[in-house]
Amino acid sequence: MYKEFYGLTDYPFSLTPDPRFLVASPSYNELLASLFYGIQMAKGLIVLTGEVGTGKTTALRWIIKRLDASVLAAYIVNPHLSIEEFYHHLAESLNISDWSNKSSLLLQLRMLCDDRHRRGLRTILIVDEAHELSDEVLEEIRLLMNFESDSAKHLQIILTGQPELLDKLRQRNLRQLKQRVALNCKMATLSSAAEVDRYIEVRLKIAGLAQQNIFSRAAIDFIFQCSEGIPRQINNICDNAMIAAYSSNEHSIGRSVIEEIARDLDLLPDAHAILRSGKEVEVAQSARVLTSQGREELLSDDEWPERSIR
Repeated sequence: MYKEFYGLTDYPFSLTPDPRFLVASPSYNELLASLFYGIQMAKGLIVLTGEVGTGKTTALRWIIKRLDASVLAAYIVNPHLSIEEFYHHLAESLNISDWSNKSSLLLQLRMLCDDRHRRGLRTILIVDEAHELSDEVLEEIRLLMNFESDSAKHLQIILTGQPELLDKLRQRNLRQLKQRVALNCKMATLSSAAEVDRYIEVRLKIAGLAQQNIFSRAAIDFIFQCSEGIPRQINNICDNAMIAAYSSNEHSIGRSVIEEIARDLDLLPDAHAILRSGKEVEVAQSARVLTSQGREELLSDDEWPERSIR
């Protein structure tokens, strides 16, 4: 819709988790390095958590695309599975067909994992949205962790989900699974307007933008404040802002456009929510407390109308 208008080859702010648009940052690189380390060292059970829209699925897909051919990975994206459905999905993902019941499947799976381990090959089970898994399926996953020898895990498992996953693992009935967690990774949000600026700039360049960032500094500051540094919300605001600017035949996007989009998306900063969160709030460089009209009135040399003070 606006690709030709801005001279782009792709849409830079799609809401789909496209690993081509992954934007590296020190915290993101550290997280990816931790995940790769856990896989390389056969750590067993790895847990990755993060708020909605922080890029967990994008990170997983980025890693999956870069796994060596020697790695066999089963990727489960639908957590709403019964135990039987879970094993059917696992068997299909790992190309196990010669089984008739759970017992025979587990036997085939153990033989597969043991044989691959002897040949120096990795076998990984990745479960997205794991906070939605039932306690019964999580218990089955714990039992799969028993595919091991005296010195190594033959099946590695990565569970990723929202912070509720950690709450779930703290349940007393799942304490044995929690004790198996060898590596706990947390996906952070973008912590400053500068990081948001770089995130937007890099995605625009990946999409083919030749000119400088089309968003003004004031616009970027307000995007940071409205999005809380969550990439999915940044994408949503920027995509809608570019559509609005295209409709108005404007090549640059200022704060006023972001205000309108944030209002439509119900993403205007909530002062009460900020206070309740207890988090330290960074002051963006171009943050303001007055509207443009209010600021002009304040700085004007004209006399203000008299007001009674009660």
